Amino acid sequence: MNYSQSLVAAALAAATCLAVAPPAALAQVGKSVTIVDANVATEQQLSAIPQLTPALVKSILARRPFPSVTEFDALLGQTLSPEQRATVYGRLFVHLNLNTATREQILLIPNAGPRMAREFQEYRPYKALAQFHREIDKYVDDTELARLEQYVFVPIDLNAASDADIQTIPGVGARLLREFKEYRPYKAMDQFRREIGKYVDDKEVVRLERYVTIN
Repeated sequence: MNYSQSLVAAALAAATCLAVAPPAALAQVGKSVTIVDANVATEQQLSAIPQLTPALVKSILARRPFPSVTEFDALLGQTLSPEQRATVYGRLFVHLNLNTATREQILLIPNAGPRMAREFQEYRPYKALAQFHREIDKYVDDTELARLEQYVFVPIDLNAASDADIQTIPGVGARLLREFKEYRPYKAMDQFRREIGKYVDDKEVVRLERYVTIN
């Protein structure tokens, strides 16, 4: 094999690798660093947070799923001070939709502050969490970026999301992953509610719906 033939063979081999390599997963829910999602945390996890009394833990379990962190904050605000709630939010939160979260909701993230709230909103609409990572990385170091990212999500496209993307939704395991994919292509959100409602109760459908969209 001469030099030219070697180059052609190498190029063909590289193209073949690219063709068969699986696409990189673009996680759409931030990876947990210090927090758990308030809508799926176990009673044991809730009870381990010092500010949460047994009565408050019971209230959280009874009231969830919380449609947003606003409702969660309202519940905690009945018994906890702003400072106590801020401590809780370092360990427990309800994820924020990056494309719809209000300034007030973003400011509930411990130590986020007005400047960061402005940066969160500046780059809307977010198409993927990787975009958030890229833009906010301009302002903070990697440790702070990872901390902030765990509080947010970008809704996944039900018809195009990878397995890895779907499984970033808190509480979604192998069984629900299979059901999410079984009914593709989804034509409307009502179809998602109807089909997934065969496997989980209405409250859980509402919780899952927060994380998905149909493009």
